[in-house]
Amino acid sequence: MRNKGILEEAAAPVQIEIPEEYELRDEISDLKKSDSELFSFIKESMNKIKPAYISTYPPTECGIATFTRDLLTSVQKYMPFSRPVVLAIKRAGEIEPYGRIVRRQILRDDRQSFIDAAAYLNNSSVDVVSVQHEYGIYGGVEGEYVLDFLRALNKPAVATLHTVLSNPNPDQKRVLQELAELCKVVVVMVRTGRRILMDVYGIPSNKITVIHHGVPNVHRVSPSAVKRSLGVADRQVISTFGLISRGKGIEFAIEAMAKVVKKYPNALYLVLGETHPGVRAWEGESYRNFLLETVSRLGLSNNIAFNNRFLSLSELVKYLCATDIYITPYLNKDQIVSGTLAYALGCGKAIVSTPYLYAEEVLADGRGMLVDFRSPDAIADAILYLLDNPDKKQEMEDKAYKFGRRTAWFNVAIDYLDLFYRVAKVQRESAVVGKGVK
Repeated sequence: MRNKGILEEAAAPVQIEIPEEYELRDEISDLKKSDSELFSFIKESMNKIKPAYISTYPPTECGIATFTRDLLTSVQKYMPFSRPVVLAIKRAGEIEPYGRIVRRQILRDDRQSFIDAAAYLNNSSVDVVSVQHEYGIYGGVEGEYVLDFLRALNKPAVATLHTVLSNPNPDQKRVLQELAELCKVVVVMVRTGRRILMDVYGIPSNKITVIHHGVPNVHRVSPSAVKRSLGVADRQVISTFGLISRGKGIEFAIEAMAKVVKKYPNALYLVLGETHPGVRAWEGESYRNFLLETVSRLGLSNNIAFNNRFLSLSELVKYLCATDIYITPYLNKDQIVSGTLAYALGCGKAIVSTPYLYAEEVLADGRGMLVDFRSPDAIADAILYLLDNPDKKQEMEDKAYKFGRRTAWFNVAIDYLDLFYRVAKVQRESAVVGKGVK
């Protein structure tokens, strides 16, 4: 019979240890001494972790869906014999031609569908569940149905937060606080998000970690060569991409072009991407029509072009490689992540942006230029400065590309794999401890 001291020791909870922020690595081929254990860790965890992902998922046209696919694909490269599981969020009546990787579909506005999905995972061999959190993709008040899923789930969960509001309404705050309580770890993509979670939501620091948004592994090419293939060889190309909605502030960039073209008449602003499906369902193409009317009113039809499609990754990278200056004129100060801005950094672009939270952090140290919200003059002046000063533009591009290489998906995947491994390991050890107590 075991003595009391041993029983107390066995009953002690197993603590998970995670870094506050995962270190940004240089390329894998240039490992530092501090990375000496990297390959042994990958070897140990390879094919021993089976993650599941709950999120929207392609072909759904949504930034969260794209992020989840890129994350899953990148992690999977280190675990080629482990089959991941996707639980895709969809609306009733939608028919999405998902691939085989989507094992179960969850109806966004059906609470029981979330509970049934948790039961499905509980009876599976999944080790850890990656929850992509954005208020709008889950049903219920401020997406609270995801809490029903987590309450019913017996597997450890990790939540990646795509929105962290500094001034949430009571329901938004309640949902995020309980989400953090039910998950083992929450991931944010910038340090600012970590601070907001602690200060505004009271989430303990040891439950929060920072893993940067991944970007494509793009090698730098001459913009002139790509411009020729797109038929814009003689143009100064400025671009914005992503799903179009009123919060993107594109009208202010269009108005800025009226000033830019007076000095650079060949300047071309590309607005790449279709209207957000949710916006289109609510108000049709009224915002895009407003933008087109603004172009016509300013006489800029030769300097602004729209590509009203959801671009593939290869198309997107091609347009970015042809871009001289990338703009995110977003209007929401609280925006804590931008996949489009992350991609522009990854391609080594000179960037002009309004100072929303994500941009303030990732464009620090000369990686971009910040301008006032809703200010066409400020946007125009920044564009003109970069076009007038090619040496300064080149310096900014070099800094952006260096940062982007360190946040390439092959690096970010290692951080998530490490996190999944730590969480799953603690879960297994806790199970052993529990058996010991009995």
